Amino acid sequence: MAKSVNREFEIRGVNHLALVCKDMARTVAFYRDILGMPLTKTIDLPGDMGQHFFFDIGNGDSLAFFWFPKAHEAVPGVSAPVSLPGQGSLASAHGSMNHIAFDVAPEKFDEYYERLKAKGVAVSAISNHDNSPRQISPTVTDDVFVRSVYFFDPDGALLEFAAWTRALGPQDVAHEAARADGSKTQNFVLNPDGTPAEPASRVVETAN
Repeated sequence: MAKSVNREFEIRGVNHLALVCKDMARTVAFYRDILGMPLTKTIDLPGDMGQHFFFDIGNGDSLAFFWFPKAHEAVPGVSAPVSLPGQGSLASAHGSMNHIAFDVAPEKFDEYYERLKAKGVAVSAISNHDNSPRQISPTVTDDVFVRSVYFFDPDGALLEFAAWTRALGPQDVAHEAARADGSKTQNFVLNPDGTPAEPASRVVETAN
């Protein structure tokens, strides 16, 4: 993947992403024992508020879970997508976490796909994402930029193993942004000549 530079803040990556589970023991069994993520930190929150556990996902990054005794039940289609990609709607509510994509090496992707199935995980078909009208290729071509397989965790959080297959470049920024009403910006993401706009030369748009 091409190297990009943040000129405002030196963000080093994701420190941790915090989700909420219904059963921490079931969550540990899935992430530690099936996906093999080391459990690195456990916290019993004060005042019987619940628990907070951290799993190592590589590169110094963590995936964390809260367990709250009186948390609301998950609502598929609101808190997370109802279906795996290719099997139904991928939409979830504003402000929700739609899915987590764990980065895997492209040369390991097919092996990991088979390993998930061998572990009894219900997985999607492999998606070779490209720039064709359907945006999916049946095979890996020069136009494919990432390969994906999707699956749910025990609480219905949508997970993905993703493998970049080529570096991203300026040609991969090619669309104006949609507003809340469905209309699209003009000369905001892209310059008039179609090249990516520089952030310093643009003012953030607000809804009318």
